[in-house]
Amino acid sequence: MDVVPGSRRTDLVLLLVAVVWGSSYLAAKTATGSAPVLTVLFLRYAISAIALVPLARGIRRNELKAGLILGLTQASVLVLETYGVTHTSAANAGLIISLTLVLTPLFDRRGLPPRFYLAAALCVIAVGLLMSAHGLHTPGVGDLLMLAAAVVRAGHVALVGRLATGLRPLQLTTVQTLVGTALFAVPAVPHLPTHAGVGTWAQLVYLALFCSVFAFLAQTWAVQRTSASRASLLLGTEPIWAVAIGIGLGDERLTVPAVIGALLMLAGTTWGQSIERAHRGSRTDQLELQPLG
Repeated sequence: MDVVPGSRRTDLVLLLVAVVWGSSYLAAKTATGSAPVLTVLFLRYAISAIALVPLARGIRRNELKAGLILGLTQASVLVLETYGVTHTSAANAGLIISLTLVLTPLFDRRGLPPRFYLAAALCVIAVGLLMSAHGLHTPGVGDLLMLAAAVVRAGHVALVGRLATGLRPLQLTTVQTLVGTALFAVPAVPHLPTHAGVGTWAQLVYLALFCSVFAFLAQTWAVQRTSASRASLLLGTEPIWAVAIGIGLGDERLTVPAVIGALLMLAGTTWGQSIERAHRGSRTDQLELQPLG
């Protein structure tokens, strides 16, 4: 039986993807406690590649070319994210990276309504509160790295929109995992956790198979069966899960300024998303109404 748009099954899959991505910050933070960052990234990519390569057959030249470029930008994002989360809380990491939602439209070079920039300013204020959650001080290294990761991730998402049109997601993702595996192999191999415990390997397998392979394929499956707006709304709950999991499982705590910052971040990103979607829809309507010649 076909899955109808907006069905409970599709919504549940998208929500599960958001939960998995939200949990990735605590998983990465835990894994890097037992192995160097670059080693964790190498194993995350390598395990993902092992799972994807048998499924992705007949990679085309254009998929290889785009995958090489996107593989480099994706690796840059993960380096910044993983180093960042080692120096800040998983909750903070998940909230700051959500800036991507309002930064990405800026990279698309499309005119946006003034109120969109108000939403973006609200998010900037939220980041300031999160960085100074324990009083006024110089922003922590981890928070700054996550801020840089949000900027690079926004650029990566915009680049995906330009390069990935018409390409097969599975093949494109496989090329990106191979690029990441190759990039981190040399610095990682001497530090492979040969004596790591079951917990460390479980975190690495979780990051690779669930936060990378499953999340991407599930997202693609679900987005094909619902509207972009509904998918964006459900996936936008990622920072909420990052905070909940960081506090519930990671024994992290949020101060009053951090709570205010978290609420402002969620409000700003949600508001910014809704403005961007409405603006995109109005532009589409205008183009459809234009005479053909």
